[in-house]
Amino acid sequence: MKLLKKIILIIVSIIVIFLLIAIFVEKNYSVERDVIINKPITEVFDYVKYLKNQDNYSKWAMMDPEMQKWYRGTDGQPGFVSAWKSEKKNVGSGEQEILRIEESKRIDYELRFLEPFESTQQAYITTTAIDSMKTLVAWGFNGHMAYPSNLMLLFMDFEKIVGNDFQTGLDNLKKELE
Repeated sequence: MKLLKKIILIIVSIIVIFLLIAIFVEKNYSVERDVIINKPITEVFDYVKYLKNQDNYSKWAMMDPEMQKWYRGTDGQPGFVSAWKSEKKNVGSGEQEILRIEESKRIDYELRFLEPFESTQQAYITTTAIDSMKTLVAWGFNGHMAYPSNLMLLFMDFEKIVGNDFQTGLDNLKKELE
């Protein structure tokens, strides 16, 4: 009986320690990657503002060529929704909605993941003219993990995991446009 009490006390202590640590762990995170594309800003922006074009450069869109896709609204306009469903676990299902467009500067999206986990993230693409024939494109997202699930941020490197996928997408975009 004493051994069982000690085991329970140890387990409870470990849980309490993790919960205390989670109080001090950052709850917000962000990831961003960029690439320079040798095209004028208007040409680049006019391409990236259409969600359907992500099929040509986004790593996630290319992970399952057989995923189901459907759309609502007018592509390239706020309120447009691109939804997907895949049988592949690493693709899952969800939707992406254009929230705001600042012409030739920025597109803000909301990503709503439904499977394999539920999550909502804010994403964006920005374009900045370097000169008349070069455009800097940045692609990123911001997220939030509530307490105590924010403890996972100590063990997950979003910068590496998602950042590499953004970079692959941007490299594909560069090839597509140049």
